[in-house]
Amino acid sequence: MARSRPAILLSLAVAAVAIMAFAPAQVSATKYNITKLLEPYKQYSKFNEMLSKTRLASDINRRQTITVLAVDNAAMSALDHYSLQTIRHILSLHVLVDYYGDKKLKKLAHGSTTSSSMYQATGSASGMSGYVNITRKDGKVSFTTDDADATAKPTRYVKSIKEYPYDIAVLEVSSIISSADAEAPVPPPAPVDLIDLLSKKYCKSFASLISANADVFQTLNETKDNGLTLFCPIDSAVAAFMATYKNLTAKAKTAILLYHGVPDYFSLQLLKSNNGVVTTLATASETKEDYSYDVQNKGETVTLETRVVTSSVTATVGDMEPLAVYAVSKFLKPKELFKVVEAPAPSPEPSKRKGKAADGGDDSSDDSGDDTADKGDAAPAAMLARWVTAATTAVAALALLS
Repeated sequence: MARSRPAILLSLAVAAVAIMAFAPAQVSATKYNITKLLEPYKQYSKFNEMLSKTRLASDINRRQTITVLAVDNAAMSALDHYSLQTIRHILSLHVLVDYYGDKKLKKLAHGSTTSSSMYQATGSASGMSGYVNITRKDGKVSFTTDDADATAKPTRYVKSIKEYPYDIAVLEVSSIISSADAEAPVPPPAPVDLIDLLSKKYCKSFASLISANADVFQTLNETKDNGLTLFCPIDSAVAAFMATYKNLTAKAKTAILLYHGVPDYFSLQLLKSNNGVVTTLATASETKEDYSYDVQNKGETVTLETRVVTSSVTATVGDMEPLAVYAVSKFLKPKELFKVVEAPAPSPEPSKRKGKAADGGDDSSDDSGDDTADKGDAAPAAMLARWVTAATTAVAALALLS
């Protein structure tokens, strides 16, 4: 028997509910590497080099929506007499934490707007000095700050270099943006005795392991002044892992200690607001190996997931940019040295879910029960959104039946 049109529509609506509800959620997190984007353009090589030296490149790459105002090599000469830390402040003004492509600049509402820069976002700026005023007048776009030198000329928009709409825009501007606050001298960071710092809080045992390994000690000290985040296992975690550690080869001991160091500075706020994979000092020492792990956050809790063990940040040992040291609950175990703890296979029937498989490998007693991170927060929200969309479709179809 032929089915009526309303019945067919109802069937389609029900099918839409099922498809939308059970389809996997799509995650769009496009990443662009600013140094690679600028690499083909040799006229910006000095600007690109300074983004790396000041560690701004890493900050830019962690952002989802960003505008970079690049200057050519000739304009970069204006920064020659500044210290590296002051240059970081000045160039931070050239990174706007919003998207301003060519079309958006040429269609500014009311002819002007103000954007926060990374200088403001990182908390380095005082008052309003970290904001950049964008003005379009007589067909020209300029960038200025409220505390610019009175003799400074406005920085003009020259052209678009590379754009990925609403993610990143890289633009050329005519000169360095002037700001008295950003140009102020920045005292060099006070020297830090890393071993002494670790020994005072939570990580005395880990400090002893570092002191006993000359290669690790040297690498950490050479890295800390240019950007280092060190995750040190608390004393009880080291004690629980020592039996395993003693059985490692000398090369593996060096790798696992370096695995706790990330060659970049991460404030606690940044750790709590960004998820993603980080490479470690072990990655650099073992060029053919990955030695990375995932940094995840849930509320105020930050976890490090290595696929072998999940360790959480328990306290801040020291935070003095460019060095940050955090105590963690467990010794980090890389998948390159230890057996991976596989997640249970997904099953549509909750009653048939498999329990967590026990790892019969060489894990020590500090890893019982909570090696798998809780990644379920995003799923309920995504599922709810799909149900709402599906329900709307169903309601629209049912309305045709009336």
